[in-house]
Amino acid sequence: MNSTLEKQKDHAAIDESIILRQEVSGFAAIIRTQPFWVFLALVALAIVMTFVSDAFMTERNIFNITRNMAFFGIMALGMSAVICTAGIDLSVGSLVGLSGIATGLIMRAGYGIEVGFLGCMLVAAAVGLVNGALVAYLKMPPFVVTLGMLSIVVSLARVVSNNQMIWNFGPDQDLYEWIGGGSILSIPNVVWILVILTAIFWWVWRYSTWGRWVIAIGGNAQAAKLAGIPVEGMLVSVYVVCSLCAGLSAFLFVGYTGSVTNAMGFAWELTVIAATVIGGSNLMGGIVYALGAPIGAALIELIRNSLILAGIPALWQQFFVGLFLILAVLLEQVRSRKGG
Repeated sequence: MNSTLEKQKDHAAIDESIILRQEVSGFAAIIRTQPFWVFLALVALAIVMTFVSDAFMTERNIFNITRNMAFFGIMALGMSAVICTAGIDLSVGSLVGLSGIATGLIMRAGYGIEVGFLGCMLVAAAVGLVNGALVAYLKMPPFVVTLGMLSIVVSLARVVSNNQMIWNFGPDQDLYEWIGGGSILSIPNVVWILVILTAIFWWVWRYSTWGRWVIAIGGNAQAAKLAGIPVEGMLVSVYVVCSLCAGLSAFLFVGYTGSVTNAMGFAWELTVIAATVIGGSNLMGGIVYALGAPIGAALIELIRNSLILAGIPALWQQFFVGLFLILAVLLEQVRSRKGG
């Protein structure tokens, strides 16, 4: 009887925690969220750039900005799930190279785009499964596990590709390149995919049991376990989701570039993590915003584009990305103290 009451109390505590952490509706609530302020910074920078460069608001430039940020936005959606559990995945950048190589090899062998996509996602899922199992069941630190996996995946990509570029994608090459680099209604295909995924993640975080459980684990993993949530299995699923997003981004990016090397995606994990945190995900876990990931990715890409158009050396790009990352974490800490 006592154990039943304790479980009920744990469930109630988790429900209350989730309600406090979930995305909320209404303008008054929206302006208290970090993605809202990052979006304002995005708009402000865009306005400034319209006066700095005549090329900024051209259709071609906007097309390039949205397309480039979408690849990182897709990956950031998956990363937000991992960070929501107070974890991290440093292997996503190198995984882009490995899963892209897998796609290229399969399609170069004469198989269709469906088989190439399946192979890409299976490779990504396998890496996520290993990461998740080591973190969840062996209780290894996510930083150590995914850092080690980064090195393993880089090596595998080099071995499998024989350190060569792959550019022949078989009979479906034209279709593949249109999927990755084409557009519908003058909007890049990859942006449409990002919009669909963002809507799915918004629903997941707001209404699904899986999303509630992930947020609960990030808020208090011990309480979640006492309440009957399968913490270990959920952690594995989170890392698999993150890797699948990286695999999807790789599949699209290879189609866009029309070629793939094992170096593709190198150091992308830094940009993806920055986009996720800038977008409002808390590194301590328990807070996540579906819209935050694409907004953070858009701000980073806009910074890169603005530096180029303003004639500022590209070497400054990482400086400003790092600056915004620090400011985002600082803003979250200030908001947390005020909320407490």
